Amino acid sequence: MVVKGGIVAVYLFHKTYPRKTMLNLIGEYDCRLDQKGRIMLPSALKKQIPPEAMERFVINRGFENCLVLYPLNEWKVIIGEINRLNLYNRKNREFSRYFNRGATEIPLDGSNRLLLPKHLLEYAKIGKDIILFAYSNRIEVWAKDMYDQLMKNEPDDFAALAEEVMGKIQIPDKSEDVS
Repeated sequence: MVVKGGIVAVYLFHKTYPRKTMLNLIGEYDCRLDQKGRIMLPSALKKQIPPEAMERFVINRGFENCLVLYPLNEWKVIIGEINRLNLYNRKNREFSRYFNRGATEIPLDGSNRLLLPKHLLEYAKIGKDIILFAYSNRIEVWAKDMYDQLMKNEPDDFAALAEEVMGKIQIPDKSEDVS
């Protein structure tokens, strides 16, 4: 709640499940896939995973031919949002199907490894060399060559893209916050 000039404004955000903090994973990690299709979760990344995930993850197909790995607790929040969609609406059904296709729960083993499903590795054209790109509440899993190519294609004017995407966000002045 913010009070400004005698007017009380309440900022409402889309509520899913109660959270103590917003997960914000960060980092870019080079990894190698072993012969059995496992990757070692880097220790710096493992330290960022909340205990609520119970060392369990869900992986699914992402955009631009990558895979997306979610800590289990974050997956439950996202699925909670998707489950509220009206499935009598064709676009909602299509989105739900495509978002969930290939989704697989995978536990972290005793050696901090994740066994990635073969069919998802094939979808993402992942060989031995992998990039884990952690941001927000997810970890994108990329074939190294595809990730490198994506990063080489940086927009000509990143400042213009930032203004277009972020320039419309209104952030309340924290000095006026009375809550």
